[in-house]
Amino acid sequence: MRTSLKLILSLWLPLLSLPVAGAPRVFPEPREMSASGSAFPVTGDVPILVPANSSEADLRLARLLAAEFSGSHGIAITRESVSRLPQGRRFILMGSSANPLVKAWLAAHRLAVNPSNPGPEGYLLSASSDAVVIAGSDERGAFYGLQSLRQLIASEDSAVSIPGVTIRDWPRMPFRGIKIYLPGRDHIGFFKRFVRDYMALFKFNRLILEMNAAMRLDRHPELNAGWLDLARDLQLRRLNEPPALWGHSNNSVHTDTADGGILEKHEVAELVRWAESNYIEVIPELPSLSHSYYLLTRHRELAEIPQEEWPDTYCPSLPAVYKLLFDVYDEYIDVMHPKMIQAGHDEWRMPWGVCPRCRDKDPREVFAQDVNRIHEYLTAKGIRMAIWADYLLENVRGVKFHKRSARGFEYNIPGALSPGQVLKLIPKDILMFNWVWGYTADPKVAPVTNEQRLSAWGFESLYANMFPSLRNFDERIAASARIIGGEPSAWVATTEFNFGKDRIADFAICGEMLWTGRERGEAEQARVLTEWMPQIRARLSAETPPSAIDPVVPVDISAAFPANVAAMKPAWKAGRLSRGRLVFDLADASSQAPFVVAGSRGSGDTPYPLRSQAIPIGRDASSIVFLHALLHPAASAQGYNRVFAFEDSADLAGWYEIEFEDGFVTTVPLRYRWNILDWKNPHGVVYRADTVDAGGGVKLYAFEWTNTRPGKIVKAIRLNGSDGFRNSSGKLIPSNAIILAAVSIVPKREKAQTPDPPFPK
Repeated sequence: MRTSLKLILSLWLPLLSLPVAGAPRVFPEPREMSASGSAFPVTGDVPILVPANSSEADLRLARLLAAEFSGSHGIAITRESVSRLPQGRRFILMGSSANPLVKAWLAAHRLAVNPSNPGPEGYLLSASSDAVVIAGSDERGAFYGLQSLRQLIASEDSAVSIPGVTIRDWPRMPFRGIKIYLPGRDHIGFFKRFVRDYMALFKFNRLILEMNAAMRLDRHPELNAGWLDLARDLQLRRLNEPPALWGHSNNSVHTDTADGGILEKHEVAELVRWAESNYIEVIPELPSLSHSYYLLTRHRELAEIPQEEWPDTYCPSLPAVYKLLFDVYDEYIDVMHPKMIQAGHDEWRMPWGVCPRCRDKDPREVFAQDVNRIHEYLTAKGIRMAIWADYLLENVRGVKFHKRSARGFEYNIPGALSPGQVLKLIPKDILMFNWVWGYTADPKVAPVTNEQRLSAWGFESLYANMFPSLRNFDERIAASARIIGGEPSAWVATTEFNFGKDRIADFAICGEMLWTGRERGEAEQARVLTEWMPQIRARLSAETPPSAIDPVVPVDISAAFPANVAAMKPAWKAGRLSRGRLVFDLADASSQAPFVVAGSRGSGDTPYPLRSQAIPIGRDASSIVFLHALLHPAASAQGYNRVFAFEDSADLAGWYEIEFEDGFVTTVPLRYRWNILDWKNPHGVVYRADTVDAGGGVKLYAFEWTNTRPGKIVKAIRLNGSDGFRNSSGKLIPSNAIILAAVSIVPKREKAQTPDPPFPK
């Protein structure tokens, strides 16, 4: 039996097209957007026009759009080379203002798009019943117009269309980056989806990629061997970072770069090529001076403190350091061909005086000499240098020295350069990653002062480690032309779980801030993210949930309702509840609680049973959709707090136990901020579940589990609460309760949705 691919895609692809009502139709929200008449129906006879003498950029746009239509909407669109615009035919046209067909269309419609209008990376998108045209101020602008078009494509009832709309848009900031780690081999697919279907789609243009010794190094294979040893040692010892001999912090080891493994050079080159094909510049981050673990695992003789278990900092007084460092830089340069290298230099917490070669020197001059030596080397190769900015700011790192003590030993750690030293010793073409922008109670560390100082000293800077909580963003960027953008960071392995739980939502809001220059309040951020998260998840997971294809059927769960939980009766409205294609039946609050509940026991007791009664299913289900929430808030630490077990960085509230008819049991964990939140969370957004407003101030979260044993009958499900879960700090989590408000399933399909063609006679 055959099922129409086009029909399947027509049901699934609403997830990848327009969000539900209330969200902007394009994200980041364009500066200018208006409806402009009838929609453009997309049919197989509509060509993508390219000039007779097409540029590679024009052909790339056509290939990308054709791939979007065929791979995501089940419709084949062909490319057609023409010398002039056709008359009386519908068409799609994309290109920069230099494209002769685009130029002719603009002239015919008396519209102006050129390199200065709307400006670099800007575009005009016009969609009507007759034509869809993207005109970019430059190649990047045309590409970003295509990203907006990808978001606008709508599929409904097997028909594909583009709404009538006119958009004129351009970015506020030229540097719109994200910092991540080089992915491990098992997560290269996710990395590519993240680049194409998240970063490019939402108009980021820089990727800072931390490398360490996670690429095969032919000149120094000992660094690869040492990198593997370091990662295995910390993993087997269950450590996020090695202990420090003098009690100072040895953080930022980042052994989860490439999942603690090694990628071959051709794999790294392919990742760079993939990013560049999506107009994203890759900036390798290769830490130097501090956080140089990857250089020192097999070269302790070059460390400031060779006696450390795993040394952090090299000795800048040793010439051999630079022979090693530049050998490593050269191998990465040969493979990645970067325009810029991020060279670290943050958190230089070395106990000064321990190293006999450096103890009699001014640490600030040592720092500046190291920066200049690297800067000179990179500049000679035509590569711009970037560093973290904290050691240029005395109000952040102190003046020359500040005292520390550990294990009865008193010592000094280096402070920041003085303003005079910064002006005299640090080259002004170095891009400063300013990550000390947050407001604090201490006026001595006013963040606006920090960025103003960097600008006054002649540096361009970024808001590094950016978060949506960056206050007064629009005012601050307007105050200095030397602030050229920002980059939120993921200080954790590049995986869907880590990004989905901790960073995807923040990345999206930061990306919009960088593109538009505008801020949203917390409630508005939550509203936008709630509506866009299903699309984001669908693209990044590369999974088609069964509910997007086949009907969803509510299940009666009343057999497992508790006898009496009077204190927890919700104010939701009973009856049918839906979000998109998901449907549920909410029970009425009568003599018993209208939900299934299981206690999660941690610090303190719980009045609720740790295991619910069985909920009968008795069917071969393609998926089960749980509508649930926690009674109280829980917690989720950033993944870098549990490098040896990322999943347990999130509180484990409990799990679903799914029993098959043959006795096999599988479990589905419930982890806070991954697939469940608390039911009174005013701004609840979670990556792996859809937020559903149940009324009465109650938020529930619809989490779909795809059956891992299709063809086997699911006998029953049970809800279990955890008992004694300890968080990443080793503390028992507070006791809680899991509320299961409704369950629906997508049953096995019983008949074809399209008939077979008749057999020939």
